Amino acid sequence: MGLRIYNTLTREKEEFQPIDENEVKIYSCGPTVYDYFHIGNARAFVIPDILKRYLEYKGYNVFHVVNFTDIDDKMINRANEEGITIKELADKFIAAYFEDTKKLNIKEADVYPRATEHISDIIKLIRQLEDAGYAYEVDGDVFFEVRKFEEYGKLSNQDVEELTSGARIEVNEQKKDPLDFVLWKGSKEGEPAWDSPWGHGRPGWHTECSIMSMSYLGNKFDFHTGGVDLVFPHHENEIAQSEAASGSQVINYWLHNGYINVDGEKMSKSLDNFFTTRDILKEYSAEVVRFFLISKHYRSPINFSDAELDDAKKSLQRLKNTISRINQLIPEEKNELEDESEIENKEEVAKINEFIKEKRKKFGEAMDDDLNTALAIASLHELAKEMNIFINDSKFEVNQTTVSVLEEAYKILIELGQVLGLELKPEEKVGGNKLTSNLIELLLKIRNDAREERNWGLADQVRDELEELGINLIDTPQGTEWEIE
Repeated sequence: MGLRIYNTLTREKEEFQPIDENEVKIYSCGPTVYDYFHIGNARAFVIPDILKRYLEYKGYNVFHVVNFTDIDDKMINRANEEGITIKELADKFIAAYFEDTKKLNIKEADVYPRATEHISDIIKLIRQLEDAGYAYEVDGDVFFEVRKFEEYGKLSNQDVEELTSGARIEVNEQKKDPLDFVLWKGSKEGEPAWDSPWGHGRPGWHTECSIMSMSYLGNKFDFHTGGVDLVFPHHENEIAQSEAASGSQVINYWLHNGYINVDGEKMSKSLDNFFTTRDILKEYSAEVVRFFLISKHYRSPINFSDAELDDAKKSLQRLKNTISRINQLIPEEKNELEDESEIENKEEVAKINEFIKEKRKKFGEAMDDDLNTALAIASLHELAKEMNIFINDSKFEVNQTTVSVLEEAYKILIELGQVLGLELKPEEKVGGNKLTSNLIELLLKIRNDAREERNWGLADQVRDELEELGINLIDTPQGTEWEIE
């Protein structure tokens, strides 16, 4: 069985069938660039990166489009507050977006269209909808007539008759129906505007995404991703206008990630529980933040707190410590290793080899099951735990056979970590800094000498002072190992 994805449109897990067997096309809703993106946005950016990495791991080429909304009410208000142009504001926060997503190890998309670069295409789409009877103009504003599109509500699983004008629906007495949404806004004094058949104005938010997706991916593509908060009305409206214009279904799979909650409530500015990713990265490493964001299944809500981030930090460090330990045991020169024919624990070696293969398989099964990163991470921890047991066994010794096991486990842990966007490979042979590593090894020698001389006070002092520096010692049958917390 191959990759199965939960499709918001059908509310079922479906086996992924690419439109083109060699290339998968993905469109992801990017940020409205009026501020630094928050941790909820970060999840919506990391999840399509996971999808992209896993598809590439499975051998697909991926063409990925991420848009920038660089014109809307928030943009106008923020630019006026700062006394700069809309473009200057957009340039500032687009640059910040790239800085922060790079830290989170999010691969760059192939195209980053801006809404303001596609005004003429947006006008053409609106004219097309108008000619087909789906759009109407009132005093310079153009609206999409929702009841003309019979399948409206299919993404959010809502009946048009039951939908009412509410907080998520823009109320306007000019509209024929409260559900009708704006395609083009007539200009107001002091706002940026473009010429159009309906007078000076600017595009509506929903219209922008239809154009920026179809302009680069065509009238039929594989995935559209975004946060669950975008299902209605944004993505519902996007479906209506895109399909009304094209005459057929445009997107095969809709993938939406769950909310990030703070104390059980959805994070939002209105609740004053809003955290930008940039601020969080001042307290935690980007790798820990990414690990936190993928530690639960992407469709599940995830609770944001220092305790959760601390747990993610510890969990990630345990993996890295094991990988570093495996790496330390692999000698640079293997010519003088004991010959395989002299190995005593062949049965244990055979078992660990099978275990390594099984965990790699389990990782793939977890990811195939709707990108279950939580189970995928669990399989990495299970492999790391078993490798520690293998290394700590009294029969363990470094020889040709055990080194091949260590190398295979190391290779797989690094490889599967990269599928999750985690760079688990140690920077140096032992730790990240050669001088630091050599000093620690010198202190270990002093401690070991003290233990041989039964100078327990000095041995304990060395151990305690290393622990105060965040360096834990692990006494094994093969000697003392160390890890950084």
